[in-house]
Amino acid sequence: MNREKETIKISVRNLVEFILRSGNLDNRRSFQADKDAMAKGSKIHRKIQKQMGTFYRAEVPLKWEQEYPEFCILVEGRADGIIEEKERTAIDEIKGVYMDLYFLEEPVLVHKAQAMCYAYFYASQKQLEKIEVQMTYCQLETEEIKRFQETFTKSYLKKWFEDLINEYYKWAEFQYQRRIARRASMEGLEFPYAYREGQRALVLGVYHTMTAGRQLFIQAPTGIGKTMAAVFPSVRAVGAGFGDKIFYLTAKTITRTVAEEAFEILKKRGLSYKTLTITAKEKLCLSGDGECNPEKCPVAKGHFDRVNDAVFEILQEKDTYLREDLLLQAAKHSVCPYEMCLDISTWVDAIVCDYNYVFDPKVHLKRFFGDGVKGDYLFLIDEAHNLVDRGRKMYSATLCKEDFLETAKAVKGHSVKLFRVLNRCNKLMLEYKRECETYQVLENIGGLSLQLMNLLGEMEHFLELEHEEKVQKPVLEFSFEVRHFLNMYELTDENYVIYTHFGEEGRFLLTLFCVNPGRNLQECMNKGRGTVFFSGTFLPLPYYRSLFSTRDDDYAICAGSPFPREHLKILVARDVSSKYTRRDITEYARMAEYILHMVSGKKGNYMVFFPSYRMLEDIYEAFTERTEGTGTSITCICQTAGMTEQEREEFLACFDQEQDTTLVGFCVMGGIFSEGIDLTGEKLIGAAIIGTGLPQIGDEREILKNYYDNKGQAGFDYAYRYPGMNKVLQAAGRVIRTKEDRGVVLLLDERFLQRAYRELFPLEWQDYEICTVQDAGERIKRFWGNS
Repeated sequence: MNREKETIKISVRNLVEFILRSGNLDNRRSFQADKDAMAKGSKIHRKIQKQMGTFYRAEVPLKWEQEYPEFCILVEGRADGIIEEKERTAIDEIKGVYMDLYFLEEPVLVHKAQAMCYAYFYASQKQLEKIEVQMTYCQLETEEIKRFQETFTKSYLKKWFEDLINEYYKWAEFQYQRRIARRASMEGLEFPYAYREGQRALVLGVYHTMTAGRQLFIQAPTGIGKTMAAVFPSVRAVGAGFGDKIFYLTAKTITRTVAEEAFEILKKRGLSYKTLTITAKEKLCLSGDGECNPEKCPVAKGHFDRVNDAVFEILQEKDTYLREDLLLQAAKHSVCPYEMCLDISTWVDAIVCDYNYVFDPKVHLKRFFGDGVKGDYLFLIDEAHNLVDRGRKMYSATLCKEDFLETAKAVKGHSVKLFRVLNRCNKLMLEYKRECETYQVLENIGGLSLQLMNLLGEMEHFLELEHEEKVQKPVLEFSFEVRHFLNMYELTDENYVIYTHFGEEGRFLLTLFCVNPGRNLQECMNKGRGTVFFSGTFLPLPYYRSLFSTRDDDYAICAGSPFPREHLKILVARDVSSKYTRRDITEYARMAEYILHMVSGKKGNYMVFFPSYRMLEDIYEAFTERTEGTGTSITCICQTAGMTEQEREEFLACFDQEQDTTLVGFCVMGGIFSEGIDLTGEKLIGAAIIGTGLPQIGDEREILKNYYDNKGQAGFDYAYRYPGMNKVLQAAGRVIRTKEDRGVVLLLDERFLQRAYRELFPLEWQDYEICTVQDAGERIKRFWGNS
């Protein structure tokens, strides 16, 4: 084998699943929708392997190298077991499934193909003329086993495998040519701008992180150019061989656009790079309901017969794949655009997507992050402060007592056994309900978890049979909820709190609450090479590190603002408060007076951020009362709950237009307009922030507080103060975006003057001034007069 040749690697499983797939796309069977059969599958593997005796070798690594003139293809994987007896050599492939084995009449094609690959590799290695393939299926709930055996000659396997690998050749050649083009395009590729102050240090930090395989936290103020400072060195690290695929992760559509633009700028400077933006399934679905049913959706019928051609064609034609490109290509080939998008992700150099596609166990990309899968991935996590609550949600799970009753009602008369199991689970939930007044923390739910395993197996059995949609659909949907709950129950440890509580309309809920998602997030990041978290608000850093990472070699870069401090006027009011006990007409009138002082200092665009829609409405009313009949030219617009995408765009468009009057946007803190939007120059010259952003008191927040208090840590800070100040800092960060920007930030709550809050002020806020409603207007006018 020529070791100087480029090697294209692929796993046995990925090879057979990719080349041999065919037929319809159909998610009406939940066992098809979750091929990994959760963590219990690996436990069953180990249990079966231990029972097999001395003639059985478990988890045997096997590989095959196929040489071509330009490159080599390396196919590798692990055989679950190799059986070697006197007259028999067999490859054992074990699959844990939820389906009733009675309905399994022959092995699943791709399962058998995996075993045939291993059989060929091993027969060639040991020079065997024939070898047996044994497929071992184990029903996860009952642990019943069903086996299929078939003997193959080595010559048959040789021909079969050569046909398989030759089918894959054009894809391997595509990868080979891509790597050559990618590397060549990086020679001499320079940073596309003159470095801003502090930006070069970020670039060097990111490059070192990726080449050394570490994790870096970057706190840098808005406007320093974090996106390009993260993308450029990551691309260079790939070019130097320290990574193969970049995942740029975001929480919001607008930050996704910034990442896309950064890659496009580098492409215009000569970079050869294929980039894909993964859009949510509902925005790509042609049928509109996200249900992959070949009887209803024409592209689902025969999808797998056409999709590989659709993918290969678009890879030859374009380097950038956005939503519009995917929809056009899918329509041309009559395939599902979302599933085609996921297939394209295998072949691109960079993927821009939501956090979910890497971290969320329900929707993560199994081809990259499934059980036992790793790669040279580089993770760039934008606005990473959002990952705190998002991470908690991803690894938490809830079951609702009423859902057991509603599902039982749907199956009554269709399955006596399933009806009984649902009622047994409901009775256990009823016992929890009787003991719960507001919320109750539980030590364990062992009895219920066993019943849920029984229930899941019975639902899988039920879904094997054909039922009318009004029966099939609720069982399928509830099976997803139960499976996710059991998956998360497998992860429960000291980072979880299990509790019961009441939800909307009195529905009774059981929740596995992931208080600290750090360990679970770290498991995902361990599947890649290096990670950079970046945000304008990582204060205090130890808080975020504890929630994102379990490594002790993480490091951080805290970049100062590159903009002159005198361009930003921070005023802290000492005579108002948003505390519940202070919320009255007098307090609202004083806050309205402050807002009027701010917007009267200079004609322009302003935003005011509130802790709730209720307070927004009350102070808006007080503000308009003060401005009516005064002759002032002020236009007010308000954010409303549940705004459509078009309404959001129209709201922001007001700030882009030339205004004859002063514009004041009334918004909610922590909402869609308080982070991620980029209003430079005169588009926004001031912001008032009312309140410290503290989350509302609730069961979950109190559980967080008690959890950290019990660990001897600052429970109030972790549950309330830090998340609140993050919202404040994000909202304030809308004002100064470039070195030419000047603006005012008004902090309207006397609590900001407490030491615990002042310690969370960023460096560029250290020159803040304390004001009252009597002198605020004069201070603001003086600032603009000196501009």
